[in-house]
Amino acid sequence: MLERSASEDQIARLRLIRSDNIGPVTYFQLLARFGSAGAALDAIPDLAARGGGRAPKLVARGVVEREMEAVAALGARYLFLGQGLYPPLLAELETAPPALIVKGHLSLLEKPAIAMVGARNASAAACRFARQLARQVGEAGAVIVSGLARGIDTAAHDGALESGTIAIIAGGIDVAYPPENADRQQAITERGLLIAEQPPGVDPRARHFPYRNRIIAGLAHGTVVIEAAPKSGSLITARYATEFGRDVMAVPGSPLDPRAQGCNQLIREGAILVQNADDVMETISPFKLRPLAQKRLDYAAPAVADASEAERSAVLDLLSPTPVPVDEVLRQSGLAPAAVQTVLLELELAARLERHAGGRVSLIG
Repeated sequence: MLERSASEDQIARLRLIRSDNIGPVTYFQLLARFGSAGAALDAIPDLAARGGGRAPKLVARGVVEREMEAVAALGARYLFLGQGLYPPLLAELETAPPALIVKGHLSLLEKPAIAMVGARNASAAACRFARQLARQVGEAGAVIVSGLARGIDTAAHDGALESGTIAIIAGGIDVAYPPENADRQQAITERGLLIAEQPPGVDPRARHFPYRNRIIAGLAHGTVVIEAAPKSGSLITARYATEFGRDVMAVPGSPLDPRAQGCNQLIREGAILVQNADDVMETISPFKLRPLAQKRLDYAAPAVADASEAERSAVLDLLSPTPVPVDEVLRQSGLAPAAVQTVLLELELAARLERHAGGRVSLIG
């Protein structure tokens, strides 16, 4: 039976989060407009109809209640954005996860964080360096954040286990991936902190890893990349860090090693070259650490308003299957931002709009 501590608002929030066609941006706009998750759930059918489609299938209350029971049974808990202990740096992001599932020592979220990522097939020398760097950065007062993957991630977690490490996983909090890291994942729940965005029991899929990478970059003041091939997941994390206005650091490598090409390219593009813990800590020294963000989601002022048929038509005329920045739609339409955001919200709920990285949108089909 679900614990009484689970409020009606939390249940409604999870129903929104777990429903189709409702990503973080849409979630925040719905709450800003309607003031509560419950009111947003009631309004979705009408909004989707205005967008020219059928309302998304909303997750049933019972499904969410069973998920919450599973989280409690695992000894984990939720952190909802805008409430309590949700990580302030992560809360700054437009695409911040509306809810996280966490298990372990939440006090680690109060320390300055450094993300450390790299190749899964990393060289022995790079793994040794990552382990040493993570240990020294941890001893200097920062917590290490990584993705619990093979190679550099594993080495970074091992090096920082004593001082504090946070593992962001792509699947459910009870799913060990890769399987050989099951004992390490358990050790992190006991001595560090484990964070998942997906519900318990979810096996990681390819689409989940970019979501995980944005959390890694969003939690940290800076991201260190150690060995990364071009077009690797580590470079996706570095790109997120850049988009979020965080420092990107890279460890240089031999131009003869393909695993170093990504790091060397990052340095050419302006990443900070680091070779030891002092370089890392200097980059995020106290005078450079930004103040922690204020809690998001001030529901007092609606972020969107009703749109007219003429405004819907004007926005639709500017959209196509090719992604375009929302700012460009605003500029060319000449409409108020609230009207444009309303039309985009209606289209997304009607499954006619897809949102892309960098604040871009496109029509589906």
